[in-house]
Amino acid sequence: MTKNIEIASESKAWPFQEARSLLKRVNSQTPEKGHVLFETGYGPSGLPHIGTFGEVARTSMVRRAFAELCDIPTRLVAFSDDMDGLRKVPDNVPNHEMLSQFLDMPLTKVPDPFGTHDSFGAHNNARLQAFLDQFGFEYEFLSSTDCYQSGQFDGALMAVLREYDKVMGVILPTLGPERQATYSPFLPLCPDTGKVLQVPIIERNLDAGTVVYQNDAGAKVEVPVTGGHCKLQWKADWAMRWFALDVDYEMSGKDLIESVKLSSKICRILGARPPESFTYELFLDDQGKKISKSIGNGITIDEWLRYASPESLSLYMFQQPRRAKRLFFDVIPRAADDYLRFLGSFQGQVPAEQLANPAWHIHGGQPPQEDVPLTFALLMNLAGACNSEDPAVLWGFISRYAPGATPDGNPKLDALVGYAINYYRDFVKPHKQYRQPNDRERAAMDDLLTALEGMDPGLSGTDIQNRVYEIGKAHEFENLRDWFKALYEVLFGQSQGPRFGSFAALYGVAETAALVRGALAGDDLAAE
Repeated sequence: MTKNIEIASESKAWPFQEARSLLKRVNSQTPEKGHVLFETGYGPSGLPHIGTFGEVARTSMVRRAFAELCDIPTRLVAFSDDMDGLRKVPDNVPNHEMLSQFLDMPLTKVPDPFGTHDSFGAHNNARLQAFLDQFGFEYEFLSSTDCYQSGQFDGALMAVLREYDKVMGVILPTLGPERQATYSPFLPLCPDTGKVLQVPIIERNLDAGTVVYQNDAGAKVEVPVTGGHCKLQWKADWAMRWFALDVDYEMSGKDLIESVKLSSKICRILGARPPESFTYELFLDDQGKKISKSIGNGITIDEWLRYASPESLSLYMFQQPRRAKRLFFDVIPRAADDYLRFLGSFQGQVPAEQLANPAWHIHGGQPPQEDVPLTFALLMNLAGACNSEDPAVLWGFISRYAPGATPDGNPKLDALVGYAINYYRDFVKPHKQYRQPNDRERAAMDDLLTALEGMDPGLSGTDIQNRVYEIGKAHEFENLRDWFKALYEVLFGQSQGPRFGSFAALYGVAETAALVRGALAGDDLAAE
């Protein structure tokens, strides 16, 4: 796609705002290292989750926007802190008893509870890379263990040792008295057990590049800070990593605001400029409470992908990242339909509108041309109205509504059919609550039935919708929403739904008339 540098320079889409700040950081010139470096972090003590997806997706959006503004090369590093010690046994893995014997060991030295890799860290690193590859992210993987042990971090670790007192001066005021007494940015690896130790450092030798601690037996133990013999506490580690890799951009959640400030101070002490940062809000559950992995009160990425496409999840991540949003099952249908709406409008937009369209950012500047003539909401109601969760049955109605459409020829629509059936089966059908119409609603539905029985079967959804509007007005519904809500509750057993005219055109005028006739006769639709 041809670049639109001038338009991108004015775009108010948040990835372009971030990209312009980053371009200003490097003075619109290629840095000495030859590229601009984006980084995302991953703690491999747990499996990749929906937050991991969100951070990489959003960072990739900023990276793509940056590429639209200039020709400066970029890299995206997915960094795994796999040298961290195992602090507790995760709830969602097997072999808890075995893992409990390896507490405080580096994750790359803890046996894999799944039995598929050399270590727990290696297993989760593989899961991370497979996870990112599944969504087509372009990235480079870096392992903390490899960086420490290969010597890649040696220069930065020596810088921390040189500035030890200044680093301590930043961290100590943020700790309580008890923690202050034992804190050190350096965590030695015990030469005997291999464990990552949180012990006071009692001596430092800058010329030798070593630190000294006292072991449980009271003996002094001297270890190099380089070569993987020590690891840094994570706030110091984050700053050291920015310094060592020369990171230009990294985003993080609102819960890490103070950590970003501390690590930025340490990064400056080491002699580097901290990266441009972006703080995104945290997700909330259906009760408005912060989502916790340990509690499991949110939604997993596998659960989202059972009901909607990866692109719909990317849209959810794109929209209002600085605002706390509920991340629960009921947000999925709208995300699915909003994505299709943005995608469908893209080709007809002028360049400025295209760069503001989420589809541009979701698809890396090149949204596909897809014709999806139906919405998620329509398909869910179709499944309920025809009392079938068989895709073939739904396709019978779809092919009549959209002649020429087939599962093979319209794979995105076929996938949407499957998603809608899954969502209908799991969330809509179990909670249907049909009711009988009141007198005014019954009179209006009688007129609707008469209108449907006299309609041309090929009438468009818009024309049907207009006729339903007219009937609602004729029966003096002060708010026409109440009229449509009555239709949804009486016919579908739910308080909201798609445009009624669009549904009738899809389901068929005669079939819709039969649906209304059955409801007026008091058929027990709830028994479906």
